[in-house]
Amino acid sequence: MPRRTATNDASSPSPTEDQAATYDRLVPMLEAAHREMTELSKKKQDGIVNTLKIKMLNRLLGELSKIIENDPSHAFVDMLDEETLPQNSDAVLILSQWHAALKQYKARHYGQDAGTHEFRWLTVENPGERYR
Repeated sequence: MPRRTATNDASSPSPTEDQAATYDRLVPMLEAAHREMTELSKKKQDGIVNTLKIKMLNRLLGELSKIIENDPSHAFVDMLDEETLPQNSDAVLILSQWHAALKQYKARHYGQDAGTHEFRWLTVENPGERYR
């Protein structure tokens, strides 16, 4: 029999509906950028990421940072440094950390609602209970 669990985790506050929508909109973009950087890194690991790419990636990471800023995983993610211009492999590592942190965040706040049995974000506005 499935267990019902409360969704209120003091170490990682629930997202708002807007934050959940932003997550769903931006994470596929991050995944696409991660795939692209991984391919570039395979071709030339020590290639330097240009300023335009860093600005584009940091704009994306900046918005995602607002979503997980109160989550414990936020302490382990970094932005790309525009001044030192990282290598392709460094950018892949940073994007991989972001991907893992966002995946953990979703695992904490997305699940099957015990009342409606639908899978959804368990938000501040609509916390519900979920099966574990």
